[in-house]
Amino acid sequence: MSATAPRATKAVIPAAGFATRFLPVTKAIPKELLPIVDKPVLQYIVEEAAAAGADDVTLVTAPGKDAMIDYFDARADLDNALKAKGKDAMLAKVKAPESIAEMTAIRQGGAKGLGHAVGRAAGHVGDEPFAVLLGDEWCHLDDKLLPRMIDLQAETGGIVLALIEVPEDQVSRYGVAAVRPTDAEDVVEVTGLVEKPAVEDAPSNLILIGRYVLPGAIFPVLEETEPGSGGEIQLTDAMETMRAKGTPVHAVVFRGRRYDTGEPVAYLQTLVELATQRDDLPGFNAWLREFSATLD
Repeated sequence: MSATAPRATKAVIPAAGFATRFLPVTKAIPKELLPIVDKPVLQYIVEEAAAAGADDVTLVTAPGKDAMIDYFDARADLDNALKAKGKDAMLAKVKAPESIAEMTAIRQGGAKGLGHAVGRAAGHVGDEPFAVLLGDEWCHLDDKLLPRMIDLQAETGGIVLALIEVPEDQVSRYGVAAVRPTDAEDVVEVTGLVEKPAVEDAPSNLILIGRYVLPGAIFPVLEETEPGSGGEIQLTDAMETMRAKGTPVHAVVFRGRRYDTGEPVAYLQTLVELATQRDDLPGFNAWLREFSATLD
């Protein structure tokens, strides 16, 4: 692959779901805006994309979720109120999201699957490579998962996935990759994808997480992909079609810090873990130790 191959500078964040695991709060507040103390999940994800150079971000949304794009927009009345009260530090926090990335919103037009959601961004992305970041998890910026994936996609021109290892008895909950090793550390070639296999049928204990770097050539494939599991258009099916026709598929096996907010317990674990790392919450860690001692 030529050293001048284009590098992904655009990202797509599918965020149109109902988030039924978090109802009733998600009837009014998008799950992606649930706070990690005072910073929403979505900001962490957009920061991850921008830090990797993908600072042109498309949110695929649904009715009732306009607050996501509002969060990244200017709010003059609030700015002026904070200025008038001399709250400069708070004003800086409020203004910070406005300059992280260039944000665009597109309505999905119905819950028709992840593949359909990604396909809705075709008009904005065009034929360029792009990253897909699911809206309920992110990886620590210092561990540089997404930059490595983008670099690998530029080298291969194909599809790049992210995998993590899980205990073998958990594989039936996830999409699992069949792989073979490469010469690069923690990079594997993906030879197949199996959705939620029985433990005895799983080709490995490497599961897909919500990070992808894809060539723009996937968009016409998504248009032709028939509904699959759950009657929805599956991104996995389109990727498998491309792989079967010769598109190289590789994955980075990620061993760094990943934060999951996809269901209530995982969200609470992430919230508490990150709260303990903050210097501006005096007394929280001491309280947590005392409270933990009262638990059975």
